Amino acid sequence: MVAAASKLKLAMYWGASCGGCEISLLNIGDKILAVDEACEIVFWPCAADFKYEDVRGYPDQYIDLCLYNGAIRNSENEEMAHLLRQKSKVLVAFGSCAHEGCIPALSNLTTAAETMRTVYLDNPSLDNPQRVMPQTRVEVPEGTLTLPTFYNTVKSLDQTVPVDYIIPGCPPEPHQIWAVLELIVTGGPLPAPGSTIVGASDLAVCAECPLERHEKQIERFYRPYEKAPEPGLCLLEQGIMCLGIGTRGGCGALCPQVGMGCRGCYGLMTGVEDQGANMISAIAAVIAAGNPSDDEAEMERQIDEVMDTIVDPAGTFYRFNMAHSLLHRVKSNGGS
Repeated sequence: MVAAASKLKLAMYWGASCGGCEISLLNIGDKILAVDEACEIVFWPCAADFKYEDVRGYPDQYIDLCLYNGAIRNSENEEMAHLLRQKSKVLVAFGSCAHEGCIPALSNLTTAAETMRTVYLDNPSLDNPQRVMPQTRVEVPEGTLTLPTFYNTVKSLDQTVPVDYIIPGCPPEPHQIWAVLELIVTGGPLPAPGSTIVGASDLAVCAECPLERHEKQIERFYRPYEKAPEPGLCLLEQGIMCLGIGTRGGCGALCPQVGMGCRGCYGLMTGVEDQGANMISAIAAVIAAGNPSDDEAEMERQIDEVMDTIVDPAGTFYRFNMAHSLLHRVKSNGGS
């Protein structure tokens, strides 16, 4: 048994995310016992009764390793990012939301005010006849109740504080998590810190995918419920949107192997500046449209016809990377 005083201090925090990354840490199976043997949990609000004041009371850099999952959606997320950066020797952006904003950052396609209206006022499943909206401060007989400030723009963790390492994925896969934790637990060599991606591949998901590939010529795209894929064949060649051609590998191509196209959660490839734009370019290159004899207008019409079968292009190509994209967010004027 390792003495508590000599154990590594481990923390985990949940920002703007679904919570899947919190659970994924437990997916490493019995290896969690090795983590327990080597590490003392000093902050993990999802799993135990820790308070923010506990963290504020720690000396600076008291925490050896902090896995921060979730994007920066509100003032509480940002406050904790700065606090945990101050208290941690190593801060890891754990999972796609912390890495690139992920699903929460799709709200950058609108404004905070419009998001609030949609959720609390213009919602068909909502019963809010008084049209009550959340307030950051409300006085009640017992005192003042507060809520975090809801930001107009969702940011990734490294757009808020310096990050040492990034473990991508939605959520990261168990073998990937353990590969990194094992190095930390055993004191193995890690690459130089500085927003460095660890536990993933430098190759595309397609390089890991066992599905058979031929020359792609796509005449239309299908949503998952519209077509049962033919087993063993590349999904993209069958017109099922798969973004493995422009997504970093390391997951083992698990989604394509069960008939679900890659959605891009491991993020952009090395040397790519905008994952969404890169994938749009890759998809455009395999569209079957036009003949040499067609004029430009007819060629454009045929291309548009194919592209119109892609439902929600922004949500398709920027589902996981909006915060890091060149678009970043829509322009707004006075919250509209």
